[in-house]
Amino acid sequence: MSRYTGPKARVSRRLGTNIWGTKGETIALDKRPYPPGEHGRSRRRGSVSEYLMQLQEKQKARFTYGLTERQFRNLFAEASRRQGVTGENMLRYLELRLDNVIYRAGWGATRPQSRQFVNHGHVNVNGRRVTIPSYRVRKGDVIELRTKARDFTVVQWNSDVLDRTPPAWLEVGENFQVTVRELPIREQIDIPVREQLIVELYSK
Repeated sequence: MSRYTGPKARVSRRLGTNIWGTKGETIALDKRPYPPGEHGRSRRRGSVSEYLMQLQEKQKARFTYGLTERQFRNLFAEASRRQGVTGENMLRYLELRLDNVIYRAGWGATRPQSRQFVNHGHVNVNGRRVTIPSYRVRKGDVIELRTKARDFTVVQWNSDVLDRTPPAWLEVGENFQVTVRELPIREQIDIPVREQLIVELYSK
């Protein structure tokens, strides 16, 4: 499946937030806190159109979780068919992606790194190997790193140095194991996205 491989700092500057959580993006945003391009510095921030605001919120969510436009549109369509608030359903489905669970558990420093762990077959769900990053976990699922992956230097470093606190909907066990205690609610999802603007964009 295709994924974004272009300059990350450029996307973060355009959207005004650190999308992938890397040090390079932080440095770029500090040094050049304006959109990229020839006219980025002179672009007037106060004259942003409603459509641009909606588009930027959608792009924030799409790039943050690493989806293509088609994947994101299909996920939104599914969220709109389900009972409940469409925007919250959409964010819940994004949070329940397997690569995001690996990131939330603190085993991967970024979501792209967590996606790579899944792609390379280092993750089990309920005792079975799963290699699909978009696999949606369910309540009660047990996710664990395979034995070989637990000894990886990068995994040990992430676990010791990042010290990331998993959200309340994940229960952390021993030996790199987490259990989905419950489905996440909006208050437990901390990405800076205004989902209502995304709903308005796709409702046109």
